Amino acid sequence: PVIMTGQFAGALKPDLVIPFKVDKKAAMAALENHYKGKRLLPKVFKDQNHIKEVKGLYVPVWLFDTDADAHVRYKATTVRTWSDSEYKYTETSHYAVSRTGSIGFENVPVDGSSKMDDTMMESIEPFDIRGAVDFHTAYLSGYLADKYDVNAEASIDRANERIRKSTEDAFASTVTGYHTVVPVSSNICLNNGRAKYALYPVWILNTVWRKNKFTFAINGQTGKIAGDLPMDKGAFWKWLLGVAGAVSAAVYALTYLF
Repeated sequence: PVIMTGQFAGALKPDLVIPFKVDKKAAMAALENHYKGKRLLPKVFKDQNHIKEVKGLYVPVWLFDTDADAHVRYKATTVRTWSDSEYKYTETSHYAVSRTGSIGFENVPVDGSSKMDDTMMESIEPFDIRGAVDFHTAYLSGYLADKYDVNAEASIDRANERIRKSTEDAFASTVTGYHTVVPVSSNICLNNGRAKYALYPVWILNTVWRKNKFTFAINGQTGKIAGDLPMDKGAFWKWLLGVAGAVSAAVYALTYLF
C-alpha cells in the first residue's frame, strides 16, 4: 500500500498511533483458532471457504477524557428465612441506597470511520493505550491507513453513552450485601471533556462461503477476534433436541424421586 502523507497533515494528523504487534501470519492463525470448539459450525466451512482479502488497517479513533460526577439511587432488599415446628417464616427488608461520587475517565475510544462497523470495532477492545507512541508516518509503512470521516464533535454522543454506562456499572458494583438491587434514578454530569486523535491497528479478513461474505476483525495489538460464523442448522436441531431430552429426563427423575 502507498502511504499518502498529505492526508495526515494539519488537523488530520493523529496525536498517537498504536503500532501493529500481530503480523499477517498470526492474524490468519487467529482466524483458524476461532473456528475451534464451535460445535454448530458446518464441518465443511473451513475447507470450502476461501480467504478473499486480508488487510492491515489503521482505523481512526477519537480518545475522550472527562470527569463524571454522579448520584445514583437504588431500591434493595434482603431476605431472611427460618422455621420452627409449626411454620416457615420469610422476612423481607427494604432499603433505599444511594451512591454519590466522581470518576475520571481517560482515552475512551470511539471509532472515527463510517466505513468501520462500530460494534465490531468495540468487540475487539481493549487496546492497551500504554503501547501508543507519538504519530509518525513510518509506522504506517506496509499497511492501509484511513483518515477520519466522523469528527470529534459527531462522536461525543457515543463517548458519553459509553462513559455513562461505565459510571453506572462502577457505582452498582459497590452496592453489595443485598439479595436484590434495582436502579431507581441516575444523575450523571460530565465536565472537563477533551479529545485526542489516534490510529488503532486492525486486521480485516474477508472470506466467502456459499456465495456469502463473512468479515472478521482482529485486534492488531492483542490478536482478539470478532466476526460472525455460519451455523449448521441440522447440528443445531440435534443439539436442541438433545438438550430438551436431557431436561425431560431430569424432570422425570426428580418427579420419580419426590
